[in-house]
Amino acid sequence: MTKRVVLAYSGGVDTTACIPYLREEMGADFVVAMAVDLGQGAELGPVREKALSAGADVSVVVDAKERFVREFGFPAVRANALYDGQYPLSSALGRPLIGELLVETAHAYRCGAVAHGCTGKGNDQVRLDLTVGLLDSRLEILAPARVWPFSRAETIAYSEKFGIEPHVTKEKPWAVDLNVLGRNVEAGPIEDLSWEPTEEVWALTTAPEEAPDHPAYVTVGFDAGTPVSLDGERLPALVILERLNALGGNHGVGRIDMLENRVVGVKSRELYEAPGMLLLIRAHQELENLALPADVLGEKRRLEAVYGKAVYDGLWHGPLRAALDAFFDSTQRTVTGAITLKLYKGGVSVAARNAERSLYRHELVTYGSDCVFDQSSAEGFIDIFGLPSRVWNQVNGG
Repeated sequence: MTKRVVLAYSGGVDTTACIPYLREEMGADFVVAMAVDLGQGAELGPVREKALSAGADVSVVVDAKERFVREFGFPAVRANALYDGQYPLSSALGRPLIGELLVETAHAYRCGAVAHGCTGKGNDQVRLDLTVGLLDSRLEILAPARVWPFSRAETIAYSEKFGIEPHVTKEKPWAVDLNVLGRNVEAGPIEDLSWEPTEEVWALTTAPEEAPDHPAYVTVGFDAGTPVSLDGERLPALVILERLNALGGNHGVGRIDMLENRVVGVKSRELYEAPGMLLLIRAHQELENLALPADVLGEKRRLEAVYGKAVYDGLWHGPLRAALDAFFDSTQRTVTGAITLKLYKGGVSVAARNAERSLYRHELVTYGSDCVFDQSSAEGFIDIFGLPSRVWNQVNGG
């Protein structure tokens, strides 16, 4: 019986080696290589031809950039989603969309199996396996890189046996994952915690010390928590992110060097560049601070960490993320306005704030003659507010 497989294909070392491995070792006799354009830019150009030359029967490229930003990136901004307080989930957010498209392509080409090039130590295997399993549990999931015994150099050598020329070299063995939300670099010298990244590792961001000597300003407009404009000009979601990536990167904003707690239980060192997402989240956080009361902000901050972990863990299509989105949707009804950010040599600060329904009331906080705050009520408030602590001290001899 024909074994038809659709492979999530990136054009990288592992997924390229998967094509001959699926045929030679796993019994596939019809392979569809599916690449998803999430904003890889020039890197995606030769991918279709590379898959065919590696032995794929069909090679398709799906343009999903706008959908990716609108349906995955901007909801994460509304959630201020930062895994471990640092990483804006640029790679993690791409996996549920790739999983959706894997299932759709499998159905279109009558494939009974899907495959990916994720390793057994990484997060992406969890994200893709969970997505496919949640969307169509009938599909078999094949993961060659989870079973083959190859090191990165041996994987390159295996590909070369079939006449495939990998796009990375044995001298630069780090792996790169790029999309419009950000860029991830791992492996190779990055695994050495004493190694300081050299400039050749970075691609989207200027070194802060080499950034322009004059600051840049940008005003991000939001409608119900969703970014809709830059400097007063309403723009499509993809354009907003692309422009902020370019602006932030030019001014040295967006570099992340972190120890990451992977889903599978190990700690890894990861490098990220995500200037646009970090700028959007910073602006969104400030606008929320204007528009939401303290108790809602406090609970939302707690749930933002839960949301970030759920997405990181591959549970985008699970009930928890959907429930959290329902809460966030409720909080965002009044989060409309604009925040002006100042960018200077890798730093970001807020230069101006404006919200349609701002809870900042000048007449309450001013020390001028027009103040309407009744200061005489403060003494009674302090008395009641401190009552539980006073009673505790009396009872316990404090």
